[in-house]
Amino acid sequence: MNNECRILIVDDSHSFRKGLRALLEIQPEMEVVGEAPNGHVAMKMIEKLQPDLVLLDAQMPGMTGVEVTKQIKSRWPETKVILMTMYTDYRSKAIEAGADAFVTKGIPPEHILSVIRGITQIGSSK
Repeated sequence: MNNECRILIVDDSHSFRKGLRALLEIQPEMEVVGEAPNGHVAMKMIEKLQPDLVLLDAQMPGMTGVEVTKQIKSRWPETKVILMTMYTDYRSKAIEAGADAFVTKGIPPEHILSVIRGITQIGSSK
């Protein structure tokens, strides 16, 4: 598909967003186009930035990641969504909402990179 993936990080934890950004920014085929602390800000940023992928915390105050996923998929079905959480019981909710992938926080960094590459097919010659 693409040679580069434009990514929006959405998580209510500032330190988690910064850590994830640091990991992604050293990948030549990934560009972090923004960060949002909650779902409401995320929706505005998605409309403005049109990212290829949204890395989305499942549990946030105000608007959950599941709710945000449903809205993303109804408005921008081509945008990929990876829901992230500490709790594995969100998997079925994530899939039901239309998430392209579900990962638990705390997984090795190479695993999240593998999931991103897998669903976006960045670097692929197809």
